[in-house]
Formats: sequence, C-alpha cells, structure tokens
Amino acid sequence: MLQKLLKTVMQSTWMIWERLFSFLSRFRSVHISRFGICTVIIKKHRGESIICEDSTVIQSGDLVGELHLDNETILKLIRSEGPDRAALKIARLGRKSMQQISRAYESQSEFRKVNALVGITLLHRGLTHGLGFEHRTMKSDLFQKLTTSYLRILLSVMHPEGKSRIDRRTEQLVPMMLIHTRSSLKKRFSISDRRQLEQEEQVAIL
Repeated sequence: MLQKLLKTVMQSTWMIWERLFSFLSRFRSVHISRFGICTVIIKKHRGESIICEDSTVIQSGDLVGELHLDNETILKLIRSEGPDRAALKIARLGRKSMQQISRAYESQSEFRKVNALVGITLLHRGLTHGLGFEHRTMKSDLFQKLTTSYLRILLSVMHPEGKSRIDRRTEQLVPMMLIHTRSSLKKRFSISDRRQLEQEEQVAIL
C-alpha cells in the first residue's frame, strides 16, 4: 500500500515537471502545435549536421520539428487500461498523430520551412514500430548520458513495474534519435498509406 502511494506521489510530481517543461518550451521554440497524443516544437537544430538516408542534410540553424509524447495522457491510459492494453492504444494514437503531423507539413504555413521531424526515445523497438522513422545512435557524450538517465527515470516513474523494469532491460534501454525528413514523412503517410493505416485500426478495434 505504501509503495503504491509512493509511486502515485512520484508520478504526480513528475507531471508537475512535465507541465513546467511544456511552459518553458514556449521560450525556446518558433512554434508549438498539438497533434493528438503528440506535440511538435518547431526550433532551430543545434550541433553537428545530420545526413539522412534520403540524402537530406539537416544543418545547424535549420528548422526541425521536435516530437514529444503527452506523458500525462499515457500515464492515465496505463492507470485505466494496464500497461499491455495501454501500449496498443498508445501505438494507435501515435499513428493518428503522425498522419496529422504529415498533413501539417504539407499544408500549414508554420511547417513550410521545417526540414525534418526528430525525436529521442528509449522505446524505439516497440512504440515506433511501423511508423517509418530512421533510427540514429546518439553520439556518446555528456548530452547522451544525461538523456539516458532522464529517460530511464521517466520510464521507471511511468511503468507499473518501476525500477525493476529498467534493471531487467538496461542494455536495451539506450536512447535513439528518430528522424523523418519532409520527403520520407510525406512518402510514409501518403493518402493511400493513411487509408491503409485507418483500415488496420478498424480491424484492430473489431
């Protein structure tokens, strides 16, 4: 009982930090848009140039969309549905969000000069499966170490099994950078592909 109460307190405290982070993000971004379970923060890329698989080059100063999941919504799903059912729902919601983001890249003026969509996650083996992201290993430096620690703490707070979940899969829980260039995003979520994804979701629901 005490352990469950402590877990709830930790989760509530983390959500306060999430709201503060969301507020502070306004001051480091060009534009912020919400797409279902995802938020995209348009900002300038800082650091080394990235050469993508389709030869798109993301240089320092180029605009990119930084992808973030709504962890508060995820936590509510885990609490109400359990981790396994929540994972399926989160995957479906993620697909819908990606469809919306793809349309925004094609039609919204705020995204006209945004070269790519990028994100960092530990859950690249499951959550992003089938979404067509290019996976990149992060450079081993201080930022990578801080990111690893941050995301592992987040996972231990969010997941019902807590730290034991981390201890069992430490070697696999390495952060990866996910990238969709403007071209690959459009190709993956073309009109025909959107219809296919919608049909898959209808079958899954039935």
